[in-house]
Amino acid sequence: MKELLTDHKISNLKTYFTNYRHAVWIGYVMIAVALIVLPFLVESTIGRTWVRILDFALIYGMLALGLNIVVGFAGLLDLGYIAFYAVGAYTWALLASPQFGLHLPFWAIIPIGFVVAGFFGVLLGAPTLRLRGDYLAIVTLGFGEIIRIFLNNLDHPVNVTNGPVGINLIDPISIGGVDFTKTQEIFGLIFSGAHIYYYVLLLLLLVSIFVCIRLENSRLGRAWVAIREDEIAAQAMGINTRNVKLLAFAMGASFGGIAGGLFASFQGFVSPESFILLESIMVLCMVVLGGMGNVWGVILGTFILAILPEVLRDISSPLQENILGKVWLDPESLRMVLFGLALIIVMLVRPTGLWPSKKN
Repeated sequence: MKELLTDHKISNLKTYFTNYRHAVWIGYVMIAVALIVLPFLVESTIGRTWVRILDFALIYGMLALGLNIVVGFAGLLDLGYIAFYAVGAYTWALLASPQFGLHLPFWAIIPIGFVVAGFFGVLLGAPTLRLRGDYLAIVTLGFGEIIRIFLNNLDHPVNVTNGPVGINLIDPISIGGVDFTKTQEIFGLIFSGAHIYYYVLLLLLLVSIFVCIRLENSRLGRAWVAIREDEIAAQAMGINTRNVKLLAFAMGASFGGIAGGLFASFQGFVSPESFILLESIMVLCMVVLGGMGNVWGVILGTFILAILPEVLRDISSPLQENILGKVWLDPESLRMVLFGLALIIVMLVRPTGLWPSKKN
C-alpha cells in the first residue's frame, strides 16, 4: 500500500513539473510575440516617435546593465560611467563617417569599440583600486568630465572630433547594402528605420542580459559580490581583489562602449553635449531604482526612467491648462520635478529598489 502511495505521489510530481515547464514555455512564447509586435502597436496607437523612444530605452538598458556590473555586482560607485558611452560613440563616429574617410562595417567596429571602451575602463580602474565610497565617486565623476572636455577640445591643433560641433553623417548599421535607417518592405510589411533598429537593439539587449546572468552566476560574479560585501574578507579568502575589480571596470565599460556605438549609428550624429553628467546620474538612477545587482530589476528601472519622463513631458502642459487655466511651468522643468519626486517616494518606500536582488 505504501509503495502504491509513493508511486502515486511521484506520478503527481512528474505531472506537476511537466505542466509547469509547459506553462513556462507558453509564457516565453507570449512574451516573444508581444515584443515582436510591440513597435507596430506603439506606432499605430501613439505614433512613430514613441518607437524611437523605445529604441533609446533599449540602448539605455545595455548601458544600465554595464553599470550594474560595476555598481551592483562589485559595489564600486561610478559616477563617470557615461565616459565609456562617449568613447564607444566616438569610436564608431571616427571609424564610420567622412571625418577620416573611413567607412568600416559594423561587425568590425563593434569589437573595436568593445576593446577600446574596456581599455578606458582599466585606465579608470587602475588608479582607483584603493579608493572607496565618496572618494571613488569623486574620482570617477572627474574622469567622466575629463573625457567630455577632452572630446570638446580635440579640434585643434589637429581636428579629430570637430570639438563642440560634433561629427555627423555617421554610417548606420547595414548588411548587404541594406541601410537599417531606411524604410524597407519585408514580406509585404513596411518596416521603418526605427522598427528595424528596435529589433537589432532588442536582440543585442537580450544577448547582454544572457551574458550578465551568466556572469552573475559564475565564479567571477561571486568574487564581485564578495568584494561588494566585504573586500577585506574577500582578500583573506584568496580573491585577487585588484584583478577582479579591474575586470569589473573593464566589463562594465565594454557594455557602455557597445551601447555608445549603437547610439552613434542610430542618431547619425554625436557631440560632447550628449555625454554630460546628468546622463551618468540618470543611468545610475536606473540601476538603483530597479534594484542593484538584479539584472531584471535593472531592466525594469531602465524602462521606467526612459519612458516615464517622456510621458510626463507630454501630459504636463495639458494638465496645467485643464487644472490651472494656463501653463505656469515649462514642461521640461515640471517633468524633472515630478521625476525627482517620484524617485524620492520610491527610495523612501523601497530603498533597495523595485525588484531587489535576493543576494542583497
